Amino acid sequence: MLRNKTAIVTGSTSGIGLGIARALAHAGANVMLNGFGDAAEIEKIRHALGTTTSGRVLHHSADVGKAEDIVAMVAATEQAFGAVDILVNNAGIQFVAPVDEFPGERWTAVQDIVLNSTFHAIKAALPGMKRRNWGRIVNVASAHGLVASPFKSAYVAAKHGQIGLTKTVALEVAETGITCNAVCPGYVLTPLVEAQVGAQAKAHNLSRERVIREVILAAQPSRQFVEVDDIAALVIFLCGDSAKSITGAAIPIDGGWTAR
Repeated sequence: MLRNKTAIVTGSTSGIGLGIARALAHAGANVMLNGFGDAAEIEKIRHALGTTTSGRVLHHSADVGKAEDIVAMVAATEQAFGAVDILVNNAGIQFVAPVDEFPGERWTAVQDIVLNSTFHAIKAALPGMKRRNWGRIVNVASAHGLVASPFKSAYVAAKHGQIGLTKTVALEVAETGITCNAVCPGYVLTPLVEAQVGAQAKAHNLSRERVIREVILAAQPSRQFVEVDDIAALVIFLCGDSAKSITGAAIPIDGGWTAR
């Protein structure tokens, strides 16, 4: 389906990003992984994905909080594969605190990793996409890009900004073969969320099952976690020709959370 296409997926050494990278590899794309972690473990991931695709899989250790690293990653991908056809902006971090107690440096870090990295990656990848009159940009936003929750001011602001950027880019490239969309997952059982479940269970003296249903998934009407594979399948669809008229969209995949 995506044979001879090349994708960058930021934050793809674990969690949602890895699931998306895996799906892109299965679809035949070349994939540039990105993210931090143990070098040996990342190499195992890269090698495993490489065995599932007709393309190649590489890794770039860019710190997406730094604009110059992002520019270097896009350039390295173009040099290695000849193009960047698909850009998936997935990298993200979270910090929780009341607004009046929110550390300024944490606010800045969230904006840099979530919103600013999306801008710099799109800016770097767009010229090549325009030359080829084809491109797919998918920003992994969040249900928190559509609605808010207390104590998550930086994340909510960054994700709302990411969706605004998605719409602006889509309008600017509407007459080309490039689309720009956002997917907005609800809660996904990533390692980060699993750690939150354990912490909440201990803090409230509740079972894991009650924490999941009554605390973590309280806002998610399905009372089920969104599956990584389902998010990845949505991204693959948006990258295909059948989605060429879908652009500027912010698509919830959240078990009904934002339907309230």
